[in-house]
Amino acid sequence: MEIFVNSKPADITLDTEKTLGDVMGGIEQWISPTGNRIQGFSVNGRNIPENELADAFKTEIEDIAKLEITVSSWRDLAAEALLYLQKTCILYGNAAFEERSKIACDWENNAASRFLKTDIPDMDRLARGTISGEGLSAQELVLCIDERLREITEPAREISRAEPLVSSIAKRMEELSLDMQTGKEKRAAETVQLFSQTGEKLFRVFFIYKSEGLSLDTISIDGLPGRTFIEEFNSALKELLSAYENRDTVLTGDIAEYELAPRLLKFFDTLKGITEADSSLAPAS
Repeated sequence: MEIFVNSKPADITLDTEKTLGDVMGGIEQWISPTGNRIQGFSVNGRNIPENELADAFKTEIEDIAKLEITVSSWRDLAAEALLYLQKTCILYGNAAFEERSKIACDWENNAASRFLKTDIPDMDRLARGTISGEGLSAQELVLCIDERLREITEPAREISRAEPLVSSIAKRMEELSLDMQTGKEKRAAETVQLFSQTGEKLFRVFFIYKSEGLSLDTISIDGLPGRTFIEEFNSALKELLSAYENRDTVLTGDIAEYELAPRLLKFFDTLKGITEADSSLAPAS
């Protein structure tokens, strides 16, 4: 059996596989660590529709001369799903009230909705809130989608744009304890929220790099293995939120100034370095 992935011969050696299902399962395990997904396949020149998968998977490999598989990257799938959501939001926002239920139903039954539900759940929740009328307006959600699309399609440029914000948030984290002590509650709450949002953004971009093959086990951040750094970052963030909720000004200030502010800067510097070193992720000129 000849196996092609995205029209190119694949160097895959079959061992104990007996059916097409066995082969496809093995290929799925092979590509999934990189974030790639199987989008479709054909057997002996015939495309297999979704409603025939169960029967097709029972096919003996001796009966297959040529297997052609189409694979898409996580980034491509995410961008496609977000673009579809963007179009849905625009359509929903411009539609008459009586037309919106059909638009909502069409979205729920679309592959883009299923992808967001499993892979970008926060955007799925925002979409559901908008469509139910209990969350962001369609116009507000479109702005959120625009940002996510920039992160996915232009991560290098998005990291560059974030540098002034990261520096500003790190400075505010160093001043968090003083703000709490001097009664600047609104500014303190805003600082914690901005730090959380900025950290989430950096982690989203980091995941983009990870989907392109970056390994947590080989990358070093602030002298620590990537996995260890991220675990410690998340642990410190949980401690901060707990101390802030308990009104422990001293502990909140110490964690913010001496643990999280410098970690945010180190994490950003690492992302910036990855971007500059990896031309494949740099935006086109």
